Amino acid sequence: MANTCKLAALVTVLSCCCLASAQAGQITVDSSTVLETLDKSHPRLFLKDEGLESLKKQYAKDNILRKYLKDVIEQADAFAGKSMLTHRKIGPRLLHVSRECLSRIYALCLAYRWTGEERYAKKAVENLLAVCAFKDWNPSHFLDVAEMSHAVGLGYDWLYSYLDAETREKIKAGLIKNGLEPGLKVYERDRGWVRSEHNWNQVCNGGLIIGALAIAESNPRYAEQIVPAAVRSLPRALKSYAPDGAWGEGPGYWYYATRYTAYGLAALQSALGRDFGLSKIDGLSEAGNFPIHTTGPTGMLVNLADSGERARRRPMPCMFWLARTFDNPFFAQSEHAVVAKRGAGPRHVVWYIPPAENEAESRELDRYFRGPVEVAVFRSAWNDPDALFVGVKAGYNQVNHGHLDLGNFELDALGVRWVRDLGSDNYNLPGYWDGKRGGKRWSYYRLNSKSHSIPLLNGEDQDPMGESRFIRFDSKKSFAHALIDLTSAYQKFAKKVTRGVAISSRQAVIVQDEFEIEKPCEITWAMTTDAEISFDKEWIARLTLDGRELVARVLSPYHARFTVESAEQKPPEKTNKGVKRLTLRLPQAKGNVRIAILLSPVWKGGDYISSTGLKPLAEW
Repeated sequence: MANTCKLAALVTVLSCCCLASAQAGQITVDSSTVLETLDKSHPRLFLKDEGLESLKKQYAKDNILRKYLKDVIEQADAFAGKSMLTHRKIGPRLLHVSRECLSRIYALCLAYRWTGEERYAKKAVENLLAVCAFKDWNPSHFLDVAEMSHAVGLGYDWLYSYLDAETREKIKAGLIKNGLEPGLKVYERDRGWVRSEHNWNQVCNGGLIIGALAIAESNPRYAEQIVPAAVRSLPRALKSYAPDGAWGEGPGYWYYATRYTAYGLAALQSALGRDFGLSKIDGLSEAGNFPIHTTGPTGMLVNLADSGERARRRPMPCMFWLARTFDNPFFAQSEHAVVAKRGAGPRHVVWYIPPAENEAESRELDRYFRGPVEVAVFRSAWNDPDALFVGVKAGYNQVNHGHLDLGNFELDALGVRWVRDLGSDNYNLPGYWDGKRGGKRWSYYRLNSKSHSIPLLNGEDQDPMGESRFIRFDSKKSFAHALIDLTSAYQKFAKKVTRGVAISSRQAVIVQDEFEIEKPCEITWAMTTDAEISFDKEWIARLTLDGRELVARVLSPYHARFTVESAEQKPPEKTNKGVKRLTLRLPQAKGNVRIAILLSPVWKGGDYISSTGLKPLAEW
């Protein structure tokens, strides 16, 4: 009775919230009518039986879909031979178990629905019963709960007709106890991820939406509470895609956030026939452009924020969902190209779109993304693994997963990443998430300014509260460039700091920094590289990597000289073995100072740009 009263009280609270004015981008949903359009049959999540039959007809004439199904069946066969999942945390997280369960359930259930072979369903049920018997799904780290709720909700829905009544009740009981009830407690407190603007919002709301809708006809009170609360919460994060589809946590976390955006909205559409206007939020329709344009010719992403080291563009099935939802074949075409190299997963089948017969819209060489983190990218060509590519970032140092790296740049050419970001460190390091001024996070090399390809003033990190914006973006073929006002990050020593990054004649990159120094200090210019470095002269460095060459030349000031430093660190931090820093130091700088560096790949035949005209950033 106590639980019933508590749930009833929460329904009242949420009903009031849903009827409130939809200020700050919130969307209101009446909890008393939210299930009026519920499809009461199973399966109702993502891929219904009629959708499956349509895929089977497509399969008969589509070699690409046949290959994708083959990949999925191979995955299911591998999962069928694995031992049962156990409740084993790594640090504070059970997340690896939740994700393994999710991968197993998608592959095994889709294999069963496609082939009818009972061995796949039997193994999926064994996995579901195992995790539903866990003591909990680790609510102290709620991503773990959300992803497990997704897995169990999907398995319950997709295997509904296979399950006997007793097994259904066991799985449902585990989902309610370990997933939906803990979720309701967070919604009731209206704190944490419910109010966040980063990936936790989409993941937690999306996972709980799936779990609640899976059992909505038999236990409607969970969906009646969770769906309105989630729809009210989601715009707080979804607004971060505005206006161009970028994601503040970087291209790596773009995928985590966006796939759960897709899961949540697709579950609403398939089960209720509506997403309450969430897909209309500004920027979401453009989101597929972000991973496409921030992937260099090497296949590596612009590695800002806590991306994995040397993070590469991986298969992203939500690109198919984006293509379907926003009628954009360009997104699907890009995803097919990635899957051709790296293989398909079950969700590629669920949201499958046949390859376009004709080339999708042409892609511009340069792109500027605005938002909490701003990114500009320039390239010499598409579909050329040796093309020249440079990406540079601006934005806000306090963005979730952010580093102290405003103005950081990365560079690809000749199939090599010459200038790179080291990526994240171990999330379990003490104080890793303490990002306030003086916080422990900024003592870690990979996260502070000293590892990034940015200026340092007096050897100090950027201001953790620093903000920056692009003040110019120009996509001229002969001299495409961007200018960033970095002043906020360096106010202790400088009245003004501006960085310019240009791609000259689509053959070389110029990085030019201009300072108005108020308090005399040492200026350090640096870039991080895996290359071996030698010197033709002290102001001309020759970088070699994988049998290719790039020449770095000091254009200004004329007396400056390069040096080489190590980026290696001691455990428990990641050691960065073999990584170097090409540096230039100006001791006791004051007044107006300009540093300009020309980075020239040595193209086939030995040609490279050895010099270029020098002019102030105001004249770029």
